[in-house]
Amino acid sequence: MTPAELASVVLTAAHAVFDERGLDRAALPERTVVERPRNPEHGDYASTLALQLSKKVGVPPRELAASLADQLTRAPGVKSVEIAGPGFLNIRLDAAAAGQLARVIVEAGPEYGRSDRLAGEKINLEFVSANPTGPVHIGGVRWAAVGDALSRLLRATGAEVGTEYYFNDAGSQIDRFARSLLAAAHGQPAPEDGYGGAYIGEIAAEVQARRPDVLTLDDAAAQEVFRVEGVALMFDEIRSSLRDFGVEFDTYFNEKDLHDRGELDLALARLREQGQVYESEGATWLRTTDFGDDKDRVLRKSNGEWTYFAADCAYYLDKRERGFERVVIMLGADHHGYIGRMKAMSACFGDDPERNLEILIGQLVSLLRDGAPMRMSKRAGTVITLEDLVDAIGVDASRYALARYSSDSPIDIDIELWTRATRDNPVYYVQYVAARTAGVARNAAEVGLLQGEADAFRPELLDHEKENELLKALAEFPAVVATAAELREPHRVARYLEESVAASFHRFYDNCRVLPLGDEEVTDLHRARLWLNNATRTVIANGLHLLGVSAPERM
Repeated sequence: MTPAELASVVLTAAHAVFDERGLDRAALPERTVVERPRNPEHGDYASTLALQLSKKVGVPPRELAASLADQLTRAPGVKSVEIAGPGFLNIRLDAAAAGQLARVIVEAGPEYGRSDRLAGEKINLEFVSANPTGPVHIGGVRWAAVGDALSRLLRATGAEVGTEYYFNDAGSQIDRFARSLLAAAHGQPAPEDGYGGAYIGEIAAEVQARRPDVLTLDDAAAQEVFRVEGVALMFDEIRSSLRDFGVEFDTYFNEKDLHDRGELDLALARLREQGQVYESEGATWLRTTDFGDDKDRVLRKSNGEWTYFAADCAYYLDKRERGFERVVIMLGADHHGYIGRMKAMSACFGDDPERNLEILIGQLVSLLRDGAPMRMSKRAGTVITLEDLVDAIGVDASRYALARYSSDSPIDIDIELWTRATRDNPVYYVQYVAARTAGVARNAAEVGLLQGEADAFRPELLDHEKENELLKALAEFPAVVATAAELREPHRVARYLEESVAASFHRFYDNCRVLPLGDEEVTDLHRARLWLNNATRTVIANGLHLLGVSAPERM
């Protein structure tokens, strides 16, 4: 029995109690939940439904709990119900009902853990969005791992998600990039405000290979060639490195298109319609202070140039016009000041900033070698890049390490730890369970132990304490996925895999032998435990997939 099925049983019991007592069914919720008690001695699951309904119907909570307990004990699969405290229900399942979960998981396969919790939501998820002036640095890599994991979680819970990478190819940073390339082509040092690093020379050489005549042009024309060609080459490299990292975007959005299509004028017109635009000192302003911003924002300067904020407005409107009800933007730690102005901008368009716009801020990442921070990339010259991280610990460890922590916390990635083949390496600890469960299944087949058909499965035989503990851990997975999606916290999946599933499986494996010894006959208990082993493999594989990490069959 899954937690969702038990919750339905609890609600059915509540309906029966209300009918018996003549209470109004309108007070009942459409659904309820059951949770694992903190202390396993208190039972398999706990419900607070009696406490929730007591005031609504004017019945003391313990009295209502007693009626619910009486109904629940008659339900198939419920072994016992105890009332605790002011009206908590502690529920124990019989072994057969608990063990059936292994069959449910194995038969569901990749679908186990998925739900329709966020069905109907259309979400635009923008992350990384590094300008094409250099390789993706380690802060952007964090958003690549977290953002991709979040997109998987949102889709697994029924949301319609569009992932998006926004790059600025129409600003002063691009001009500095182009000047840096031109200087490198001439064998000169980078301009004072330009970009350094070996990659600048590499790209300048590639541009020259494409356009051998570039240095015969005057500086303005040559700089334009380096801008156009250099941005294209740099962005191809960014896309390629992200693809190798397992991250593909549905849309790569070019800021220049906003200007070329006149979308900044469209956004300005829409904001004027809302009555939030005014002119002052020759410039065009948006009255964001009406919605909590610390100052009003310039949209168009007195010289007629658009501001970056105007492009932000146009881009937000573009997303909303494409039908996305919720716009989620992931930004680095240095962008915290954007939250107020972006929320105010959303309100200026007439939207609800709490409903239509979410801004997530990620904190800094350090890469440690021998206990000391690595200072710079050999290639980029000033920052640690995606390639540096992957070269140091690999794709799986990189993605797991970056997604394992709450994104609002700074993290240190210790190279020695994350390359160690020991249990204190979190990704090794989890992937080892994936490999061990696959190994058990292979070894079982070699000795003639087969899972068999579902109707021959004997779930009631899974009555060992460690089997029950593992079953309860596996049962949590759908709720963990739903919560991680709703709270935008992929790290919950990683911690669950480590602390709940992997830890419980190791204890099960140490105490409950799956394979027969020597010439021992294969029994129904061996088969039941193989079902549980295979269910564990399914949950580990599904959870790692949500993080973009592989579930190896051998290690």
